Amino acid sequence: MSLSSQPPQSRPRLDVRGAVDLSALNRPATPPPGSPGGLPKPGPYVEDVDEASFADVVRRSTQYPVVVVLWATWSEVSTGVVAQLAALADDDAGKWLLARVDAEANPQIAQAFGAQSVPAVVAVLAGQPVPLFQGAPAVAQVRQVLDQVLAAAEANGLTAPVPAGEVSDEPDEPDEPPLPPLHQAAYDALVEGDMGAARSSYEQALTENPRDAMARAGLAQVGLLERTATVDPSTVRAAAAAAPRDVDAQLAVADLDLLDGHVEDAFGRLVDLVRVTRDDDREHVRLRLVDLFEVVGSDDPRVVAARRALANALY
Repeated sequence: MSLSSQPPQSRPRLDVRGAVDLSALNRPATPPPGSPGGLPKPGPYVEDVDEASFADVVRRSTQYPVVVVLWATWSEVSTGVVAQLAALADDDAGKWLLARVDAEANPQIAQAFGAQSVPAVVAVLAGQPVPLFQGAPAVAQVRQVLDQVLAAAEANGLTAPVPAGEVSDEPDEPDEPPLPPLHQAAYDALVEGDMGAARSSYEQALTENPRDAMARAGLAQVGLLERTATVDPSTVRAAAAAAPRDVDAQLAVADLDLLDGHVEDAFGRLVDLVRVTRDDDREHVRLRLVDLFEVVGSDDPRVVAARRALANALY
């Protein structure tokens, strides 16, 4: 059983709400549902699933559709998709179950689905995974995809109602404080995939306050996303391997390393390149390395170590 179309695999995305603190390169522990920084508590048709309980969820997909959403604490985009799907699950009142999976706490589940980034959403119908989408499409598109899932489920006799889970009467923790207007505008633009508008908002924020560290980090992350949006990873890595002193080739593969979470590899590659370049090329590499420091965050120990290494390479 399959849906009519499947989206292509996409490059992983960074999430810039809160810039440094919510970068894909930071890996905080997952707060419990209902606690500050965690997801809302599960609803009647929403469950938190881990590697121990996943087999039971697959078993239940022989009775009704299960929609699995892979999310991560560092990705505001993914938590937004989780909230959107939870609201739709409530609207459908037991036609399907939403299973929330913290991809970092449960890497085997993420690997089983071949998820390369978060958010990633997969349906499970009679034990068979059906990839739905990655990223954050508009709610109307999500509704259309879910309708296709329900139609496929009905065609295969998976129409049992989902037993409503228990819902706590305790109120959720208050929402996090709103972002400043220009930061919110940048975040909204990124959700829509409008990098130019996001860049403009961050640049305006820096014009108004040159000390705005969050805007500076957000601008650096937008630059990284723009540079890697259309590249083919295998081509970039082959070019870098073939030309170890080609500045552009090495900068491009360092971007990919950072985006894939290989922070020390990216920093080490560029520090080594600083050592063997001179004049304009060396300055170009240094500036890119400083830009990547902004993406990761100045307090990160990997940045502190790389700054020392850069200073040694320069002087």
